[in-house]
Amino acid sequence: MQLTLGTPVSLFGVRALSSNTLRVLLAGAHGQVGQHAAELLGESDHDGVGMVRAEDQVSDIEELGIEAVVADLTEDEDVSRAVEGVDAVVFAAGSGGDDVWGVDRDGAIRLMEACESAGVDRFVMLSSMNADAPEESPEALREYLRAKAEADERLRESDLTYTVVRPGALTNEEGTGRIRTGADIDRKDGDVPRVDVAQTLLAALEEEATYEVTFEMLSGDVDIEEALSNPLNEG
Repeated sequence: MQLTLGTPVSLFGVRALSSNTLRVLLAGAHGQVGQHAAELLGESDHDGVGMVRAEDQVSDIEELGIEAVVADLTEDEDVSRAVEGVDAVVFAAGSGGDDVWGVDRDGAIRLMEACESAGVDRFVMLSSMNADAPEESPEALREYLRAKAEADERLRESDLTYTVVRPGALTNEEGTGRIRTGADIDRKDGDVPRVDVAQTLLAALEEEATYEVTFEMLSGDVDIEEALSNPLNEG
């Protein structure tokens, strides 16, 4: 299963990932953003492990070039097993609205706690614009955004080296490798391809400017590499 990544960019759009080989657990590897991230991991020098919820998803992830582990985010034992031996976690999982409190919030928190127990320090979270202001979004999204906000806050309160990435509306357009970031972006200004979000999540892993930072993102005119060197667009 090969995905279309769009306009070629330097892998992950950032130079920093060439410095170390990491074993990266990708939670939600079979999701729409997750599959792009899995393919990018498979093309990298890193060792990727895709966390999926069902056995019939394993072959799809392995075809993208990374290992797969079947684990349920609602089960402590599964999550603890999944983080064994990894250096970093990228959380791109979601319930699709079916169980926002059990998966999007509690599943994320369970994975954070497993990382804390296992000594896994690096955690990159896929969140959403308006997570801190759900009332500004359509009613159908508000419960999801509240769940994401609580998960984000727990991550910020943890001892993990975190990054919270909050994209606006997601599309399936081809990626450009060019984005706009900031602390607070008007979501009416645009959207962003899922592949560019995937590249940003992975690029953030070793970009120190994103450590302990929550930022929003949309498509823009700045290379991912440059944007992540100043994710809050300060100065």
